[in-house]
Amino acid sequence: MRVPIEALEQRVLNGGEVTGEEAQALMSLAGRDVYDLFPSANRIARRFKGWVVELCGIVNAKSGRCPEDCAFCAQSAHHRTDTPVYDLMEVPAVVKAAAVATSDGADHFGIVTSGTRVRGAQLDVVCEAIGRIVSAGQVIPCASLGILDAVALGRLKTAGLRRYHHNLETSRSFFPTICSTHEYDDDVATVVAARNVGLEVCSGGIFGVGESPAQRVELALTLRELGADSVPINFLVPVPGTRLEGRPALSPLEALQIVAVFRFVLPRATLKVCAGRERNLGDMASWIFYAGANAMMVGNFLTTAGRTPELDLAMIRALGFSPVSEVVR
Repeated sequence: MRVPIEALEQRVLNGGEVTGEEAQALMSLAGRDVYDLFPSANRIARRFKGWVVELCGIVNAKSGRCPEDCAFCAQSAHHRTDTPVYDLMEVPAVVKAAAVATSDGADHFGIVTSGTRVRGAQLDVVCEAIGRIVSAGQVIPCASLGILDAVALGRLKTAGLRRYHHNLETSRSFFPTICSTHEYDDDVATVVAARNVGLEVCSGGIFGVGESPAQRVELALTLRELGADSVPINFLVPVPGTRLEGRPALSPLEALQIVAVFRFVLPRATLKVCAGRERNLGDMASWIFYAGANAMMVGNFLTTAGRTPELDLAMIRALGFSPVSEVVR
């Protein structure tokens, strides 16, 4: 059956939506047919997101000893890995990391902590760091601090937080295969609470962990329903000692297909390609923008190294895009 890609593109460009069944058809394309997705996804992205690229830097502000058992995570206490273990950084170290991210071209900076949640004195530290980053006025502060309620999220917003990040990781139907230590609804509730206190929401997932194409679409539809502003797309980097250490990489076309279909489902969202670019995309890394992305992580990830910022900035400019930081400044 021929999938009416151009007709779906025009519907999205005119303000309509693709249905779940139509998104499934796009995600079911195989082989060379996948290439037909990219021109349409690119036109949708350029219509709604323009020719600027959002760059996000992060700091792993608290590492290891996480009580959750997420199958892919090097920081889980259920796994034996070589990931560094340390308590929450002090405020000056977090602020310094934000300055480094700014110099690398980032326009957003995420404070990320391991563990189920941050609370008490640790939340105080994060709030102080956010206030100092806001005072510096160079980068937009974000945070990924686990499963929080409206009270904690409200404190973060008062401190100056602009965007809260909390990945759903995968679809509801596949989640029990990935994590058994908390419920999917806990993650959904955090996203909803962040939205309700007036924060922008950053929520996405990780792909190549054993999920089906249908479950990839299921996640996209859930994120659309929740109104995610920014959607990180991560590809698995298997870490020795985790339950997924032997998973094969996705093919570049399959990875790009995920980006393209998410653009059809979430035309106005910021689609940010993050971990796993090097392993899963190889020589086709720059194709993420042709497939519909408009953002990427710059610098290192939580527990794995990324490309140098200089290489990523050169790639962006060579493709005719401009980093947001250069446009704003």
